Amino acid sequence: MDVSRIRDDFPTFKNNSGVYLDSACQTLRPYQVIDAITSYYNEFPSCGGRSVHSMATKVSMSVDTSRETAASFFGCNDPHSFIFTKNCTEGMNIVAKGFGLRKGDAVLTTDMEHNSNHVQWVEMTEDIGIKRKITRTSKDGVFDIEDFKNEMTNDVKLVSMVHTSNVTGSSVPVKEIVEVAHDKGAAVLIDGAQAAPHMPVNLKKLDVDFYALSIHKMLGPSGIGILYGKEERLKKLRPLICGGGTVGLATYDSVKITAHPEKFEAGLMDYAGIVGTAAALEYLSKIGMNNVKEHSIKLQRLIRNELSDVSSISTIGPKDPSQRSNIFSFNINGMNSHDIAVMLDNADKIMIRSGMHCAHPFFVSRNMNGCARASFYVYNNEDDILRFTKAVKKLAATFSK
Repeated sequence: MDVSRIRDDFPTFKNNSGVYLDSACQTLRPYQVIDAITSYYNEFPSCGGRSVHSMATKVSMSVDTSRETAASFFGCNDPHSFIFTKNCTEGMNIVAKGFGLRKGDAVLTTDMEHNSNHVQWVEMTEDIGIKRKITRTSKDGVFDIEDFKNEMTNDVKLVSMVHTSNVTGSSVPVKEIVEVAHDKGAAVLIDGAQAAPHMPVNLKKLDVDFYALSIHKMLGPSGIGILYGKEERLKKLRPLICGGGTVGLATYDSVKITAHPEKFEAGLMDYAGIVGTAAALEYLSKIGMNNVKEHSIKLQRLIRNELSDVSSISTIGPKDPSQRSNIFSFNINGMNSHDIAVMLDNADKIMIRSGMHCAHPFFVSRNMNGCARASFYVYNNEDDILRFTKAVKKLAATFSK
């Protein structure tokens, strides 16, 4: 994997914008994606799925191509199983609100979920009377399969879990979780926002019922996500929003909802973003997702080598760098995480994230106020990491107590 060549594809580096280590929030975009988005606005800025003129037809064909690209990328032979959403959060909510959960039904999650897979269950517990069950991870956020099996009782109708934590970088054994859940008659929804950009994900082999992700975390446009669902599940799933594009025929007294995926894509879509999605997935395919994964492990090991002897720095997540994906979450004794982020940016132009990272229950349950988080991607090199670790060591030496 030639990182120097990859960096040439990103205009951000030519602008000398510093060291970007916030890719778990949103990645940078290569020219190939930017050009694809621009091509829509320059060449065929029309509406798909409605008009029949040539420009609109090209939009519709581009949407179909993007679905096919997504299906190929994620090892699925049915493009119609891929729904375009605003983001992973919307995809998770489509399933939560449309699955048909009733009073007394249980939903099983982990204790390290992003709010996108937490808030709706709290609301539905209050509004509908569903039950919420939580399988506990270790102090470092490592999944416990035996605890999961103990929590997987007959009242669980839906297992909804993060594939890779956005705080610890640790991943859950999805295939094993699916097998246990299906044996109990439960469906499985996976939050793939942090996993899909960093490892090979074959949805057919994983056998998940639903899988949601955000394209803006994998080199694609902002405001675009994907929800995958098995055909039989999507047929039964109720749409979250209804309106234009979701209707086969409507009268004053009745509405016939169209088939998936269109029934989940109400109103005018972000066609430029959908075109850019195909370009992003094609770009990652050329790199190879195994190479993406190995690159993250390489940079994680470099961080460990540089910071392991600094006693005032504590790491959140697995000790093994190969188990942290692209995420390095940490604290410096005596420092607030926001102060760490501001100082790194102001003094060294190093951009990271700080706070609770929309995973509030994880931190509250561990009596923590948050953490600093560096997250990298295919365009980050060893020099970026060394610049980061040098700056962190300087902060620790100056301000730690």
